[in-house]
This record gives sequence, structure tokens and C-alpha cells, in this order.
Amino acid sequence: MLDTKPLLFRSGTDFPAITRGPLAILQVNLGYLCNLSCTHCHVNAGPQRTELMDDATLNDVLRVLETHRMQTLDLTGGAPELHPRFRDLVTAARALDIDVIDRCNLTVRDEPGQEGLGGCLAQQRANEVASRPCYPQKSADAHRRNGVLERSIAGLQQLNALGYGQPDSGLQLDLVYNPGGAFLPPSQQKLEADYKQRLWDDFGVRFNHLLTLTNMPISRFGAVLLAKGQVDDYMQLLRDNYAPANLDGVMCRTTVSVDWQGNLYDCDFNQMLDLPLASATGARRKIGDLLTTSLNGEAIVVADHCYGCTAGQGSSCGGALS
Repeated sequence: MLDTKPLLFRSGTDFPAITRGPLAILQVNLGYLCNLSCTHCHVNAGPQRTELMDDATLNDVLRVLETHRMQTLDLTGGAPELHPRFRDLVTAARALDIDVIDRCNLTVRDEPGQEGLGGCLAQQRANEVASRPCYPQKSADAHRRNGVLERSIAGLQQLNALGYGQPDSGLQLDLVYNPGGAFLPPSQQKLEADYKQRLWDDFGVRFNHLLTLTNMPISRFGAVLLAKGQVDDYMQLLRDNYAPANLDGVMCRTTVSVDWQGNLYDCDFNQMLDLPLASATGARRKIGDLLTTSLNGEAIVVADHCYGCTAGQGSSCGGALS
């Protein structure tokens, strides 16, 4: 995979300086192993990746959760469910009354060893945030691999059967939309209404919310932009649609990202660009440092890709900002 960092970020940025607020969300990347290889994936995850968080680092995550009693544990990957201690981590966080988000791709339940996964998550009342391909099927398969659309729909139907996305169940099921190319997502509100109607009419599927995410010009998608000669045009698109009002809601203000090795970043996009959390000494800061350190008021490391979070409606792990 082409390293896009030197080509996309050869100089400083004019993105505004921003600082952190109180820490509420611990976003943990359990590793890059995944059963799919999606073109928009900003972590280059796939079946051949072997990086997985080790026990010592995962135990530090648990210690930080217990010490800070954060609002949310946001689990991502790769496919986070493929980590052998995924269910242990979910159960431990819920025992501390911490909300858990599982960022899933809907097809991982087909994989060996994942039997009973949905039931476990439902029992723990974890929130499911599911990445799924867009219509039509030709487009969906082109961006992932053949058969993914059918498997994704089956995954949604299984979640619905467990109560996810159903009225008054309390089991949250949100879907994620990434554009299929070098353009901004459409209106989140309108697209959500369209998806709800289409999925119900065609498949009898319900969900709670649709979250639109702007594709970041990094990693796998950045390499596609470079190959097509679209980097400058896409970066200009992000700049032209910059909305200052979105600055207040960007996720890095209340979230810290932890990579599979325990290193800390302001967000998982910075993680993939190897732009670690600012440090007075220059040393990398680790998950264990959060046991004795508050990040409140610290400067956030920014670069040109941050325009992706503030363009148009804005974009965060929770969807549009406005």
C-alpha cells in the first residue's frame, strides 16, 4: 500500500488551532485484522493483517476505564470482534456502566468462532454502529467484495431479530455511510429517510440512525486519489466547503484514540498518519499515561485532512455535526 503521508502532507497546515475539552470517549483500535478490504477504509484493514492488541495493553485499557469511568468505550478495528478478548472487554466495560460502541461491518458474524456474537452484545446492551455498502449491488460489491450486500442485509436482519433497531427495545443500531468516491456525503437527514424507507420496503429491516462520514484523503482512499490524480481537487473540495461552526463539535475535543500498540492520538485519522498526541518531551504517550494525566486544555494536532471533519455538514464518528 502506498504511503500517502509524504505526498499529502508535505508542509504545515492553515487549519485553525483547537484544544481539548474533558475526556468522555475512549476509542480503542483492537487491530487491523478484518474479514473485508474496503476501498474507503482509512486503516488499510484486511484479512492478511496480523496486528492485534496484546494482553498487557488491553489490561491497561481496562485500568483506564475503571479509573476514569468514561462515558463511552468505542471499539474499532479492522473488525474489532475478531480480537480474541473482544467479548471480555465489552463485558468488563458494561460492568462499569460504561456505554460500549461496537463498530461492525455486518458480515463478521459469518466468520468461524463468531457464533453467539449478536446474543452476547445484546445481553450486554452494546450499541452497534454498522458499516454497510450502499445501493446498488454492483457499487456495493465493487467497493468491498462479491456477496457483501446480501451478507450485510442478513446481518441486519439478525440484529433486528435480537431487538436491535426495534422501537422501544433500547438496543441501538446505527448505520454508517461513506461516499463511494471523491465527493462529500449528501444530507444526512435526507439520506437517513431514504435508507429507512428502502431497507424496510425491500428487506423488512429497521435501524435507528444513519451516520454520514466524509472520506479522509489518507491510507487506502488517499492512495486511490493519488492513482487517479484527484488529490488536489479533493483537498480543494474540502477547503471550499469548510464550515467554521463545525469546529466546536469535532470528535477530537472529547475523544482520545488508542492504537493496537497502546499509543495515543487525537483521532484515528491522526493514528493512521502517525501524528501522535502532542508531547512536551517528544516521547510517544501511551494508554497507561491516562491513569495520571488529564488531557483537558491540551492542543490538538491538526493537519490538512482535518478539513474533512469540518466540510459541509461536518463529519465525526457520530456522523454529521450540523
